[in-house]
Amino acid sequence: MSKIKILHIIKSLGRGGAEVLLPETLKLHNLSKFEFHYIYFLPWKDQMVQPIKEAGGTVTCVQASNNLSLLGKSNEVIKYCKKNKIDLIHSHLPWSGFLGRIVYQRTKLPVIYTEHNIQERYHLATKILNKLSFNFQDLAIGVSEDSSQSIYKNINPKVKVRTVLNGVNTEYFQKDIDKGNRIRKEFSIPDDACVIGNIAVFREQKAIPDWLRAFKIIHQNHPEVYGLLVGAGPKEDEVKALIKEYNLEKRVILPGLQTDTVAYFSAFDIFMMSSAFEGLPIALLEAMSMQCAVVSTKAGGVVEVVENNKSGILCDVGSYSCLANKASELILDLNKREKFQLAARERVIDNFSLKRMVDELENIYIDITRK
Repeated sequence: MSKIKILHIIKSLGRGGAEVLLPETLKLHNLSKFEFHYIYFLPWKDQMVQPIKEAGGTVTCVQASNNLSLLGKSNEVIKYCKKNKIDLIHSHLPWSGFLGRIVYQRTKLPVIYTEHNIQERYHLATKILNKLSFNFQDLAIGVSEDSSQSIYKNINPKVKVRTVLNGVNTEYFQKDIDKGNRIRKEFSIPDDACVIGNIAVFREQKAIPDWLRAFKIIHQNHPEVYGLLVGAGPKEDEVKALIKEYNLEKRVILPGLQTDTVAYFSAFDIFMMSSAFEGLPIALLEAMSMQCAVVSTKAGGVVEVVENNKSGILCDVGSYSCLANKASELILDLNKREKFQLAARERVIDNFSLKRMVDELENIYIDITRK
């Protein structure tokens, strides 16, 4: 039997949550049944290209300079599909979703779309385009119940919407003490110092200024604590300015974009997340798998993952003082911190495995291509 050929289309292959999932899921897909292709459009965001290739995927950049020029790439995508005999397009994030629906309209090639966020947080133009085009595809997938309900509430589509919860590779994302110690040594962090970290794209959604406001309070009460903010993004200059304004240059470290995130998670004791909104954040699942104690805002699908006061601690969105207070409790009480660290890993092993997610996706691919 010939393989089912899947083409993922996504705006970029940088280190966002949706992008990171592509090589991670590819590692677990049954490559004797499926063949995976990937098209992205922003050549300067390509951190996931090599991991996808190493996992057995075929990657092509169809260069576009902005969202509107991306929509003009339907001819190239259709040509690629014909040449490579693609059976199904799986698009991710709004602008690639719009492009996938244009291809669907022109070719009737099966198209599915994964929604990684909630409609309420999109720009008005994105909301309107989503509403106008959403039924021009075979299926929509929400990465959390919150994401799926947001589609029903704001779009009320005729096409079916299924929830496939994001997952994490719990075999890969395990604490590596040697790697963690190497990171601490690289940044001159004492072995016994508590490290509060986050790995994120520095954009409005992640509310990094709130993270820094929380850390400022923590630092005032616990000057021995270090902060590790891994990532980069459009808010980077603002983040650097706030670190300087709060006089935290010697306590908050910015290593920039990193590919070996296992090493950084291994250096964290507490994963503190300040997001204003989320679908179901991959970095949170990875942190929990890495046995980081979690203190987070109740952003979107976070509440479907973290059981408050059991597998982590939750605060209202925007309440940086709560983040500071709850993180301080875990700094002072080592037993409590270790209890949350163990509970976090148990939670994702039991409920958010990547294998479960991959199995659900493969069943969807088979069902739709057999229609």
